[in-house]
Amino acid sequence: VFFFLCTPSADSAFLFFLSDELHMSQEFLGRISLGGSIASIIGITIYQRYLRAVKVKTLLLGTTLASLPFGLLQLLLVTHANRQLGLPDAWFAFGDDVILSVLGEFAHMPTLVLAARLCPPGVEGTLFASLMSVYNLAGTLGSEVGAALTAALGVGAGGNYEQLWLLVLLCSLSSLLPLPFLGVLDGIDGIDTEGAEAYDDKAVEGVHENGNNGRSSAPPLVDAACENGSADRHRLGGEYM
Repeated sequence: VFFFLCTPSADSAFLFFLSDELHMSQEFLGRISLGGSIASIIGITIYQRYLRAVKVKTLLLGTTLASLPFGLLQLLLVTHANRQLGLPDAWFAFGDDVILSVLGEFAHMPTLVLAARLCPPGVEGTLFASLMSVYNLAGTLGSEVGAALTAALGVGAGGNYEQLWLLVLLCSLSSLLPLPFLGVLDGIDGIDTEGAEAYDDKAVEGVHENGNNGRSSAPPLVDAACENGSADRHRLGGEYM
């Protein structure tokens, strides 16, 4: 999880490109953010219904490979090639963000479920806090590396975005670097399908049910994740939009 999240990101430079170069309004950028949030909910729903029994290693590999071409599609927007294809800038940016948000949830949810399965009784809060610390540390590191690359390429300096395509390309390809570390999941991801489905029914559906005194009936770690889940999901799917 740490290596997937600490890959560099071009999000900040790309956001300034949308507002400064393409002159997208703050209102429209807010709509893109809203669309991404709705897409995340859709991604969680799809995971709950169809992907719970899929191994974490398989999901992380699949979402990373699937996210790469969508991340590279940003090159069309950066180079304005989308206009030659008759695709408006606004809708192109909106659709790209929505798809990457869905793929991001496909990678984010199984990591929480796997953590809940492996968590010993009585230390749910400690494990969740540690997991969120890893998320935040890795996300901050990835942002700093992305900022360093942005400065080194001179992207955005004086309104110059000529090298933004190279920054987007490097950040997108860097999402492949953590793939060799997926092998560490071989020993802990071999939970039987029936047991996984039974546990995930309780973990995912339980957060929507109220038990005694209005408390959730989900396992403590997943319950805490739903109440306090402010982790960066963007990078787990690649550029995890």
